Amino acid sequence: MSFEDQLEICSFHYNKWKNAALAASNKDEVKKNLEKAFFWLELQTAFIALDSVEKYQGKDPKVKNKLLIAKTNLSKKLANYANGILDEMRL
Repeated sequence: MSFEDQLEICSFHYNKWKNAALAASNKDEVKKNLEKAFFWLELQTAFIALDSVEKYQGKDPKVKNKLLIAKTNLSKKLANYANGILDEMRL
């Protein structure tokens, strides 16, 4: 998946959950939707930071290793988020 695709997906979901929070009718729903919006905003920021580091320092073997670890951690975070959504759907 390209960097642009990652940003587009994050932006789409951020706006979706931000708008859901703005349209929510109660405090708990607002909070839940804002947490999801901020997750996507945080993820987008992480992708931007990693892309910048990769472009400017990505040839250094130590940096490559740290980038791989950071990308793995982002993947885990996204998987945990997906599991949380699935748990919500089961309720």
